[in-house]
Amino acid sequence: MGLWNFVKNAGKKLTGHGDDAATEEALHKEVKDLGLDAQDVDIKVKGDKVTMTSKGKALTPEAREKLILAVGNVDGVASVEDAVETAGGAEPVFYTVKKGDTLSEIAQATLGKASKYQAIFEANKPMLTHPDKIYPGQMLRIPQDT
Repeated sequence: MGLWNFVKNAGKKLTGHGDDAATEEALHKEVKDLGLDAQDVDIKVKGDKVTMTSKGKALTPEAREKLILAVGNVDGVASVEDAVETAGGAEPVFYTVKKGDTLSEIAQATLGKASKYQAIFEANKPMLTHPDKIYPGQMLRIPQDT
């Protein structure tokens, strides 16, 4: 559980209207479109802050982390307050992409081997669709079990 900060204007645009703030409906649709299960999570938006809380059973650490990233990497979201119960696991490790970064460079810096870029790519599916399609300000999961 915690508060995660995102680059507010660097994420995916959910509307074509240029709105600054994401709506609860748009975030729920984004999560559903990505194929992530959020039926036991309540997502609320207040300004540029998203709050996620548990409504039922605990999520796996991986499911929780993917939900944080799915709603946080959206244009207009500056922070995600996470109060989702998980079934064990350590605190998530995230990395914010900088201009010029590649997954190989991120893997070298965070996992000690550039060849582990595929593990980072897999850990961020379905939000990532190709290893080369990352952008500055995007936050990525760094798997700790590689």
